[in-house]
Amino acid sequence: MKTKLFLLFFIVVPGMLLAQKENENTFTAKIDGEVMQTEPRQVKFGRAVYFTANTTSPETMLRIWLGDFKGKASFETGTYLVVSADEAPSKKEIKEGDYVNKYKGFAFIRYVTETRAPRMNYHVGDSQNNEELVVVNNTGDGTVEITFDNMVLAGTHWKEKDAATVFGGGGRLKGKMESKMLSQLTGYDWNIDPEGNGYRKLKETDTINLTEGKMVIKLKD
Repeated sequence: MKTKLFLLFFIVVPGMLLAQKENENTFTAKIDGEVMQTEPRQVKFGRAVYFTANTTSPETMLRIWLGDFKGKASFETGTYLVVSADEAPSKKEIKEGDYVNKYKGFAFIRYVTETRAPRMNYHVGDSQNNEELVVVNNTGDGTVEITFDNMVLAGTHWKEKDAATVFGGGGRLKGKMESKMLSQLTGYDWNIDPEGNGYRKLKETDTINLTEGKMVIKLKD
């Protein structure tokens, strides 16, 4: 198994490193007033497509999904209604709200940042149904500009489960460090999302404010 992982690393990573060097995408936003600036990337996951912006110190990701009202990825010029991924408007609400004529589709946003290393604690933010908007400008040459401002995410805090720490032992720690290394080398986040990954959500909640957000990204085929 170790040999397979070793070979996979040296087959996959060089190509990703080349892509990283050629990446001219840009992203900047203020997260609770602190500037986050990096080179975002496009990720295809089945029918879905999302854009991910990642930094390594502290290890942080911000993902944006754009989709039409049929659940397909959409990058058309126009406004997208920001919604909760867990409580997205129903077909009835879409019809009654005349969403099809008002918006191009929906946008989901998730933010994750490491608050205690190595990947012991996380602060997570998820978009809600606050009637906020993401504005998309498709320039027609394969480049998409995404802007947003004054957005409030529902914040939650996550801590590694004691059982995961104890029984995972050195193997779990090694896995964390390998994922961190891949995140740093490739510019893509690797296994950073705590949900369903050996972490528990704490009772503490808060909000995360996103302002002055702009992403410019070249679409991949």
